Amino acid sequence: MQRDYSPFTPGIPVPVEFFVGRQAEITHLRDKIVRASKGQLQIAFLSGERGIGKSSLASFVRHLAERENQVLGLHTFLGGVTTLTEMVRRVFDRLLKDSLDKAWHEKVKGFFGDHIREVGLFGVSLEFGAGPSDLERMVHDFAPALRNLSNRLQHKKKGLLIILDDINGLAASEDFANWLKSLVDEIATSSAPLPLCLLLVGMEERRQSLIDLQPSLARVFDLISIEPWSDEETREFYVSSFSKVGITVDDDALEDLVEYTGGLPVIAHEIGDAVFKQTAGGCVDRDSAISGIITAAKVVGRKHVEPQVFQFIQSTRYSSILLSVVKDIENVVFQRQKVLSSLGEDEKKVFDNFIAKMKKLGVIAGVPEKGKGYYRFCNRLHFLYFMLLGMTARQNHE
Repeated sequence: MQRDYSPFTPGIPVPVEFFVGRQAEITHLRDKIVRASKGQLQIAFLSGERGIGKSSLASFVRHLAERENQVLGLHTFLGGVTTLTEMVRRVFDRLLKDSLDKAWHEKVKGFFGDHIREVGLFGVSLEFGAGPSDLERMVHDFAPALRNLSNRLQHKKKGLLIILDDINGLAASEDFANWLKSLVDEIATSSAPLPLCLLLVGMEERRQSLIDLQPSLARVFDLISIEPWSDEETREFYVSSFSKVGITVDDDALEDLVEYTGGLPVIAHEIGDAVFKQTAGGCVDRDSAISGIITAAKVVGRKHVEPQVFQFIQSTRYSSILLSVVKDIENVVFQRQKVLSSLGEDEKKVFDNFIAKMKKLGVIAGVPEKGKGYYRFCNRLHFLYFMLLGMTARQNHE
């Protein structure tokens, strides 16, 4: 009988009880938090490709820091934010909301003064309500404000962990890059220590963008790069997650799940959730694994692949070329001539158009070190999606 709930959480950061792996990164970040709590400013950039689990790792580390290091952690998502005033507003609004049921809530309310308003349709909640001119001042006085907050909470909290996540809009802002550098300089040269660990979360391109805008940031960031799960970590994830709802996984089925996950947590949760829904009994066999993988391919395409890419590969001719590409690929790299030799005459006629379009969409890029005619997938998520499509096509053909 199918269980009442899925142990997988596609589309949202992983709950702490389902977190696996990343021990080196966790240790590194926790060491920085400990140093920050002793008054030594720490700045880090958590980097990794889409779907690798950056937000989940940041959330997990925040949970540990709050529980074991008596640190106040604020995890602020900045999707769509392009201005410093909106960034500051969201950080302080998160502080207010996260303190509602905490023992130090009154101290936080005192910190905000009259910049609080009551909102909510189904009961009273609070919102940070500073006006535009006040927000401008808070941008310039961010470090003194954090020092004031730290002093108010010094008997409750040993330090501050501020996580700025999903910084795509801000990473293209020269104002943000310069503000960040000035903030670091102001705190570092102050005679009064500020127990702050500031963690930025984003893809490597965002870090490079900030460095291009403010080259001094290159020496400011401690880069923590997340790699895909190993096969063993992926096995651990599936076995552990299914076991929480009393389901075991056959060895053959487990290897299929590992292969098509490709080390990406975002894919693991989509596949796991689909397989869970296909499993009627207490064991995942190979049939339910394959059925779930095929179902997950459609979900991944709709949810995680850019609309332009998704629409482009709907062409029957292009989709068949993709299947040849993923069959003749090694470590996300493929050779034009090898793929070309496996195509039919009609496909050969449009193959170079396919390559050009995929390059324009940012899906693939040349590999100069391997020579002319070699290409790699820029994003592991794209590659894994095409692998899932290949699985679907093979099953339909059989």
